[in-house]
Amino acid sequence: MKLFYREIGEGKPIVLIHGLFGASDNLFSAGKALAEDYKVYLLDQRNHGSSPHSDEHTYAAMANDLKEFLESNNLENPLIIGHSMGGKAVMKFAADNPDFEARYVVMDISPRFYNRHHDQILDGLNSIKIDEISSRQDADKQLSDYVQELGVRQFLLKNLERSDSGFQWKINLKVITEQIENIGEGLDEDIQIDRPFLFIKGNNSNYIREEDEKLIRKQFTNVEIKGLEGAGHWLHAEKPKEFVELIRDFMKSSE
Repeated sequence: MKLFYREIGEGKPIVLIHGLFGASDNLFSAGKALAEDYKVYLLDQRNHGSSPHSDEHTYAAMANDLKEFLESNNLENPLIIGHSMGGKAVMKFAADNPDFEARYVVMDISPRFYNRHHDQILDGLNSIKIDEISSRQDADKQLSDYVQELGVRQFLLKNLERSDSGFQWKINLKVITEQIENIGEGLDEDIQIDRPFLFIKGNNSNYIREEDEKLIRKQFTNVEIKGLEGAGHWLHAEKPKEFVELIRDFMKSSE
C-alpha cells in the first residue's frame, strides 16, 4: 500500500509514524524541530489520515507498508520512530527485515501483548450519528457521553472531515473496530533484534512497566531505555523539547 506522507527539511532521513486514531500531523511539531537538521518524513498509516483504507489492519500489513515506503523512497540507514501502535509496527518491521540498515525509536510501548482497552473510545466514536451531525460540536456532545476528557475528544475528532453531504470519517472506523484485538498483539518472544533501538517511556505512563523493560532488554540486544519525567503516553506533546533532544542525542550517538 502506498501511504500518504509529508516531508520537510534536508539531511539524513528520519521517519515518524503515529499511533492508533492518529495521523501524521500529530507528530508535526516534533518533525518540524528535527527538520532543522534532518530530512523528516511523516507517514499516515493505513486506515488513518489520508492513506488508503484496507480490510486488513495488522502489524504484518503495517510493516509491509513501511517497507514499501522505504524502498520507493530509496531511504538509506534512516532513523525510524514510532509512537504506540506505530512503535509496534516499527518493531515488527525490524523483526521481519533484520538485514535492513536502520536505527529505531519506540515511543511508550513495549513488545508485550496488551489487553484490549479502547472499547469505550470505539463505542463513543461508533455512537456518533455521522449522517445527522451538522458541526463538530454536535459530534463532541455525543462523544462526551463516552469520553470525559476534552483533550482526548479533540484528538479523536480530528478524524472527522467535511464531505459534500456533511461529515465523514478519515479513519476506517469499521475495520479498526472489527480488528481492535490486533492492536494488542505482541512481538514473537523468540525474536532477538540487534539493530540500535531507543525506547522512550513517559514516566507517568503505565505502557512500559519495570517487567516490560526486562523483556525489552531480552529481545533487543542493542538498546537504550530512557524515561521522560512529567510525561505520560503522549510524551512528544507533553515534553516536546526534551523528546526532540533525546532523538538528536540518539542520532549523534549511533552515527
